[in-house]
Amino acid sequence: MGQQLQALLPMIIIFALMYFMLIRPAQKQRKNTQTMQNSLAKGNKIVTIGGLHGEIEAIDDSSVLIKVEDGSKLRFERAAIGKIIDTAAEAK
Repeated sequence: MGQQLQALLPMIIIFALMYFMLIRPAQKQRKNTQTMQNSLAKGNKIVTIGGLHGEIEAIDDSSVLIKVEDGSKLRFERAAIGKIIDTAAEAK
């Protein structure tokens, strides 16, 4: 029994290290991104994952209408929003 535990111990340690170094940080990042995407509001200045800068003109359950610098309006999925640069409260 003791030899079997000694044989499995390195595998258990490797799994624990992988969990704390790879899986858990990825889960935290995914949760932070989901929280940010759920908190989007009209007037937020944002950057998409593709690098497009704009301001949220309208928002619904699955998509966001973004007004870019030249006045064009583009519709993106919420998942395409990479980060919020400026919130609506700060912009006013």
